[in-house]
Amino acid sequence: MSEETPRIAVCPGSYDPVTNGHLDIITRASRVFDKVVVGVVNQPVRKQKTLFTGEERRAFIADATKQLDNVQVEVFASLLVEFAREHDAIAVVKGLRAISDFEYEFEMNQLNRKLAPEIESMYIFASPQYSFLSSTGVKEMATFGGDTSDLVPEPVAKALAERITRP
Repeated sequence: MSEETPRIAVCPGSYDPVTNGHLDIITRASRVFDKVVVGVVNQPVRKQKTLFTGEERRAFIADATKQLDNVQVEVFASLLVEFAREHDAIAVVKGLRAISDFEYEFEMNQLNRKLAPEIESMYIFASPQYSFLSSTGVKEMATFGGDTSDLVPEPVAKALAERITRP
């Protein structure tokens, strides 16, 4: 990696809540780039309402990545490419689990490329043990009293158990 110009990547997402799959992607990206800025989308467009506030989600990720010296976590509420430019990022890094992820990410990549052709989109395939894991699935499990402790960091599992109650 270059000492003159740091290679910075942004890992954006709603992270509601952050899962071990998200953390795997962030960790792997941190091995490739000099700096990784995890961008927590304050109010995601695709999702109705978040379970956790932007600041809560930021804190969960910061705690779970504290051993990674080159990772910082911030909440943002702008276009992704503008957030990336603010941080001098050369790439947006996202995880891919399945074909459905690819279809959505392909469309977003084309739009982002139109807005900011200088910022590359890079994708890291989910590790096999996380290929099924989603924040939505974790919330559904927690809603019905399922054990999420091996799917999310311990503070997140605790917060889910406290916040989500069965309908």
